[in-house]
Amino acid sequence: MRSSSYSVMPLRALRAAVVLALAAGAVTVTPAAHAGTTAPALAAKPYMGWSSWSMQSSKYPGLNLDGDYSYLTEANVAKQTDALAAKLKKYGYEYVNIDAGWWMDKTWKTGYDQYGRQKADPVRFPSGMKAVADRIHSKGLKAGIYLPAGLEKGAYGDGKTPIWNADGCTTADIVYSDLRTTNGWDSAYKIDFSRPCAQKYIDSQAQLIAGWGYDFLKLDGVGPGSGKSGDQYDNVADVAAWNKAIAATGRPIHLELSWSLDIGHAADWQKYSQGWRIDTDVECYCNTLVSWENSVDDRWDDTPGWTKYAGPGGWNDLDSLDVGNGEMDGLTKAERQSYATLWAIAKSPLFTGDDLTRLDSYGLSLLTNKEVIAVDQGATPPARPITPSDPQQVWAAKNPDGSYTVALFNLADKPAAVSANWAALGFTGKAAVRDLWNHENLGSFKDKVTEALPAHGSRLFTVTPHGSALAFTGYEAESSANTLAGNASVADCSACSGGKKVGNLYLGGKLTFNDVVVPKAGTYQVKIAYVSGDARSAAVSANGGGAVSHKYPSTGDWGTVETVSVPLTLKAGSNTITFDSGNSYAPDIDRIDVPKSY
Repeated sequence: MRSSSYSVMPLRALRAAVVLALAAGAVTVTPAAHAGTTAPALAAKPYMGWSSWSMQSSKYPGLNLDGDYSYLTEANVAKQTDALAAKLKKYGYEYVNIDAGWWMDKTWKTGYDQYGRQKADPVRFPSGMKAVADRIHSKGLKAGIYLPAGLEKGAYGDGKTPIWNADGCTTADIVYSDLRTTNGWDSAYKIDFSRPCAQKYIDSQAQLIAGWGYDFLKLDGVGPGSGKSGDQYDNVADVAAWNKAIAATGRPIHLELSWSLDIGHAADWQKYSQGWRIDTDVECYCNTLVSWENSVDDRWDDTPGWTKYAGPGGWNDLDSLDVGNGEMDGLTKAERQSYATLWAIAKSPLFTGDDLTRLDSYGLSLLTNKEVIAVDQGATPPARPITPSDPQQVWAAKNPDGSYTVALFNLADKPAAVSANWAALGFTGKAAVRDLWNHENLGSFKDKVTEALPAHGSRLFTVTPHGSALAFTGYEAESSANTLAGNASVADCSACSGGKKVGNLYLGGKLTFNDVVVPKAGTYQVKIAYVSGDARSAAVSANGGGAVSHKYPSTGDWGTVETVSVPLTLKAGSNTITFDSGNSYAPDIDRIDVPKSY
């Protein structure tokens, strides 16, 4: 939401309203090539740095001494710049990103130049924005700035404000005549890009920030998404205009989009930008920077559907990584490590909103762990869940060298053991396990590794197989040998094996695979290939025994197949495996693959 403060609605109430509005596989992931290039000029790797918003938005004592959001000042940006250069630059952190409010006074009244462009507030930034960028550059770092989508209401004036370098164009010539509003807070008038003057205004803004020397622009409140839908809030044309305008400046400027963007337009975000927020703000707008429940823990559910869109040139942005300040972060040590682990394996940008002048030793160790940073920045592809999205879950990705990055998470509120089974990774036998957070080789493990984890705890490993590839027997959901009950039916599916799937598994719909044969009795890691545009649950049972309900993470849309593994106890010989939707809606099932041994 960055900055929700455009609205008169209190931030926490606005965020709650947005949440209410939003409520109404395969291990090997191949990152998507962005903009058709193999060596993108920008965002070849997820960016790393610092952002001002987390401290601006927090009510932690001592941060915003002159009122809400007053932390954002030239002096404070300078302090964080110096600390980033001294403590984190050598680990790859390079962007200093100034968020919302740089053109607003401390009562949040806005200022614009004679061409309707945002102008630095003289109290917050007395030296001006170019001088701030120059100082950031003097430290060998890159400078980032922020703007909202649309023409801000205060910039409209009486509609007669001229557009820079556009003879005859005024602000009335770039918006819809009915002055319809747009962006996540309706703080701006929607720009009509069918009008020739409209692009000129975006060009003027791009030329301004390029002239100041900025290397990064966060464009916020972008829709579809940000809690809004409909033509009024469709800002794809704005993003395309910014892409064009930035290119015309001749300066490489990273364009990052925010917030909680519509996955249905992922191809547009990929085409026109270098990064896109996939979720609501991570900040809690409370007396800490974040809290586990609001909304760090959301990301485990919301990230999987986006995984396939991340790759060189454009990345899924999970928001600020606030793990460095201990008490001010509002998290336990276990939560801080899990937070950082997910960001790294998801290949999210690693930008912290912490106070870099007072990082604690544990926080510094999290932010500067070279092995974990390498997961985020190296050739390792984004991970995704290989088990259902249950309280205990495992995420993994196959690395170019044949090893696997494997993360274990216990998202429950009490301690629990979590196991990563090699069968879910596709091999059997032994594997070497290295603990990346602790820089420790743990030795060789047969068939699986199990760890006792605290509440909200995690471990991050590199697993190197020394066994052999596991053979599977596949069973298609649409097979005539299976039994369908309730509304369950066979449907076409171009992405599915065999071109078919079983769908309409809802309100009692069932799919039973018959005659699933294994050579001996035991617990098998059965791979389930499924399609689900959102996270859905289904109960799975073998041979009519006790069913276990699992939540299947979103595949992003209804045309993508992903795979997770579930343990099922099977008897020697023929078995049945049943998927039951119960009183809800289950994912569509493509096929199951059963190991030939265990």
